[in-house]
Amino acid sequence: MGVEDREEWDAVVVGGGPGGSTLGALLAMQGHRVLILEKETFPRYQIGESLLPSTVHGVCRLTGVSEELDKAGFTLKRGGTLRWGANPEPWTFSFAVSPKIASATSFAYQVERSKFDKILLDHAVKKGAEVRHQVTVDDVIDDGERVRGVTYTDADGTEREAYAKFVVDASGNGSRIHKRVGGTREYSEFFRSLALFGYYEGGKRLPAPNSGNILSAAFSSGWFWYIPLSPTLTSVGAVVRREDAARIQGDPETALRSLIDECPLVKDYLSDATRVTEGQYGQLRVRKDYSYHQTKFWRPGLVLIGDAACFVDPVFSSGVHLATYSALLAARSINSVMAGLVEEEPAFDEFEARYRREYGVFYEFLMSFYDMHVDEQSYFWSAKKVTKNAHTELESFVELVAGVSSAEFALDGAESAAVRMKTKAAEFASALDTMAADEEQGMVPLFKSAAVREAMQEGGQVQSRAFLGEELGADVPLFPGGLVASGDGMHWLEAEAK
Repeated sequence: MGVEDREEWDAVVVGGGPGGSTLGALLAMQGHRVLILEKETFPRYQIGESLLPSTVHGVCRLTGVSEELDKAGFTLKRGGTLRWGANPEPWTFSFAVSPKIASATSFAYQVERSKFDKILLDHAVKKGAEVRHQVTVDDVIDDGERVRGVTYTDADGTEREAYAKFVVDASGNGSRIHKRVGGTREYSEFFRSLALFGYYEGGKRLPAPNSGNILSAAFSSGWFWYIPLSPTLTSVGAVVRREDAARIQGDPETALRSLIDECPLVKDYLSDATRVTEGQYGQLRVRKDYSYHQTKFWRPGLVLIGDAACFVDPVFSSGVHLATYSALLAARSINSVMAGLVEEEPAFDEFEARYRREYGVFYEFLMSFYDMHVDEQSYFWSAKKVTKNAHTELESFVELVAGVSSAEFALDGAESAAVRMKTKAAEFASALDTMAADEEQGMVPLFKSAAVREAMQEGGQVQSRAFLGEELGADVPLFPGGLVASGDGMHWLEAEAK
């Protein structure tokens, strides 16, 4: 079929998941004409059910969707419970620094993504974005100078073109257009795992008030997640090394049962449960949890957000956080350029530096966290020791953050990276020991550890800005000579123009 009449938009967003819908809402709220192209029809199944507070109380508050989430009846998540480290007993962390001073933002949700994602996408429409479903984006329109739009095939099989000042790729790890930004996708050697997972009815719950916590349990062959999505429905998955792929090939039912048998804690929690075998949760699935990052996050006219740009191991539920956080950064950049406040290059350099830093913070934190687990006889865990890891992997981490001019990433090589990560792992383990010995201190020792403090820094800032707005006071640059967020969190400003 021939190409239909040309359309003009301020932004075309490829993908209607949490990143795309958040970006669409933030742009439409500034009066921009936004088209979101989504290949499926919502609601649809998606993995990644455990959220962080910075998403719920930060980004979602900025878009105005928080009240709808409050009404949705999602399971309250006050923290996490982990069987991890040297202590054989599970330990719990809370999003509140202390039980005595728990705040209105010291929780997140466990969500059924089919419901959560639809709420966010519907909200983007309410804010003024247009959404088209069952659309396949085939390529970008590139004139050599910049990306000018996309070509796509609609639900009727008609080929169309949509032109825009900006194209945003929010289509996830299976993106068809991420390569058009230039650069390459670099995969981590440290975080190359496979996940086998399914859903169960009737599984046990942790004692109140932690019954909504995610439970993460390390065992000899890897680790399990156990996520209570409702009072009776639980998402359960085993993460193993890619070298153990043979263990999850063949009959997945037998494979998952065998892995559950290896983990007494999860086996006990599922002792009276039955696996869901119908509907969207009825099949056992395998996912490659290979961490990666694109060497470029943007070029003129095209920007990658969420998993299209990078993905890191899911043990601390950072996926939706990184998607919505990068959407906020990209929205600030587009809003600022469209308003004439900042030139395109500094605006998107700020986006990339901040997103790369946030990815790097979680990457380093998780390397330190894995290094902390004690199981020297396990092939899985011995390979997760930083000092035993390939030198090239640490070098790739240094390269990942080398362009980020931030003090905590002043790395001069793989050896210094290894020392930093070993130090953080030891500090993290010591904080857990202190918490176990003195319950009165609550989460204070954990939040004082560098690994946790850095991982929470930007999320906490977004939450504060969402709650206090201008009352928070002027922002300060995250990097020397960098930009700052406007009082309402919607734009970038030159630091001296605050």
